[in-house]
Amino acid sequence: MIYDYLVVRFGEITLKGKNKKQFVVKLEDDVREKLRGFPQLEIKRHFDDLEIKLNGEDSADVLAVMQRVFGIQNISPAIKVGTDLEQIREGVLRVANQESGAKTFKIAARRKDKRYPIHGNELNQELGGAVLNQCDWLKVDVHHPDLLIRVEVGYHEARIYGQEVKGAGGLPVGTSGKVMLLLSGGIDSPVAAYLVARRGALIEAIHFQSPPYTSDRAKQKVIDLSKKLRGFGGKFILHLVPFTNAQVAIRDVVPEDYRITIMRRLMFRIAEKAALQRGALALATGESLGQVASQTIESMNTINSVTNLPVLRPLITMDKIDIAQIAKQIDTYDISIRPYEDCCTIFLPKAPRTRPDRLHAERFERKLAINELVDEAVQGIETIVIDADTNEDAFSSLL
Repeated sequence: MIYDYLVVRFGEITLKGKNKKQFVVKLEDDVREKLRGFPQLEIKRHFDDLEIKLNGEDSADVLAVMQRVFGIQNISPAIKVGTDLEQIREGVLRVANQESGAKTFKIAARRKDKRYPIHGNELNQELGGAVLNQCDWLKVDVHHPDLLIRVEVGYHEARIYGQEVKGAGGLPVGTSGKVMLLLSGGIDSPVAAYLVARRGALIEAIHFQSPPYTSDRAKQKVIDLSKKLRGFGGKFILHLVPFTNAQVAIRDVVPEDYRITIMRRLMFRIAEKAALQRGALALATGESLGQVASQTIESMNTINSVTNLPVLRPLITMDKIDIAQIAKQIDTYDISIRPYEDCCTIFLPKAPRTRPDRLHAERFERKLAINELVDEAVQGIETIVIDADTNEDAFSSLL
């Protein structure tokens, strides 16, 4: 690749007011963290972009990493040349030849230095003519070009941009606080984690396991999902909750059609307690309205009543096809469809209640030692910190 620089442009960060700097600084920190594997890079922060000097590092490899960093609107590979017209022309031709897959192009030149003797329109004509003469496979398209070559002529140098690459968008992870996400082994909740993180939330995940009814492979499945999700943020923290005793207790005293409802209410209580102890201010789930019995309006109303924390449901209006498509894009789909069941599949009723009544749920719960079950589960949590794509450090923690 011919490029010397990558220019990283911000998305909605640019709309922030007096607190804009803290978003920009956080994004710069995230970029530096993600690019630790490229020691030759030099990163410089400006008011509206980040400039990355490659110093011989492969621009395609760096771009691939940068496309997974939330807060970036787009990334443009660039070269710098002198301000002499011949140097600019030669640079534009280098970019045009590099982006050989394009069939149409447009030149968009502007003078940052208004003293420069050649106006923008004249530069467009001069440089466009050079490309047409030298690159016979390219034609001009000023409305929808395959390749937009942007030229900025500054006071001491000119910057020429190649094909713009779309970024992940959103906000830098951590700028919107911490959220505790209920992570199952299915398709939906990893997508929910991705979407909540994209809005700047730092995700910690909580997963309920019920050995011996669930296997070590089911646990590994969730760890593998967490490794994928870690790629979109910093270190990823996964809390594994022992849930066997709670499920057996529910099975023994709760009517079959209400078991799912009571189980979910207990999960929310445990997740809330863990969240408060970890400094999280909201819960998040992968629920989609009407998808299963526990995701009807009536079910969510009954289940929500046990927590005072807001519950984020980013998938609430999506259908399964939409969710699966995002899962494939973020590379969690193949892991999610591994045939290892989680605790939600244990003791499944034949006909779960789709419109559970809150008063009935409360009456059934009086037969359970709710506080003791919650405390037992929280005290038995195993926490796994995934701090690199290929390595995790597991330790038991009393929250």
